[in-house]
Amino acid sequence: MKQFSIPMAIVDYIPVVLFCLGALLIIRDLKGKVNKTGHLLFVIGAAMVAIAGFLKATYKLLYAAGVGDFTWMSAQFFSNQAIGFLLAGAGLMLCISTKKNRTYALLPTMALVGIMVIGLGAMDAALCFLSNKLKQRKALVLFVISFFLCLCMGYLSSRDFDKAFMNWLAQGINVLGQGCFYLGARALHKGGLQEYKA
Repeated sequence: MKQFSIPMAIVDYIPVVLFCLGALLIIRDLKGKVNKTGHLLFVIGAAMVAIAGFLKATYKLLYAAGVGDFTWMSAQFFSNQAIGFLLAGAGLMLCISTKKNRTYALLPTMALVGIMVIGLGAMDAALCFLSNKLKQRKALVLFVISFFLCLCMGYLSSRDFDKAFMNWLAQGINVLGQGCFYLGARALHKGGLQEYKA
């Protein structure tokens, strides 16, 4: 039996909200200033990540409240998040790519981990590039920390998530990781990302 509680499920929404806030700042700041295809890929990828997280948190809430065990809401999480991060990362890499500066779902779990790490790595590498270009060292450090905390989440995903302790541990790390992502996006926004020219 899964050890989900209503407070645990509510806490699971926090990293989703933080990720959405950070992604929305980046989407707004880069709109009309970068490669349209890259921007669209980032929007689609970020939306997939957010929806995957929202459905997973909602699954825990419904399960904890005794409404039902809608396993599809949990099962979709890893594949949609992995593909979402891949699209978001590829999109941001296209956004920062210029002629002068070229940077270029039933899959096994390890393949999904690989896709997620590549996508997340590409996304955070592009954000670190933008942070460096805008001289926002704080944002750069926050994106690096966020990346490593998300890698910790990947490791924890191989553990038994039916236990309350593992859920609370993962949620704590996820809140910190997405909090760093949001604060990094805010620092980029305040540092002039809306003025960025590719």
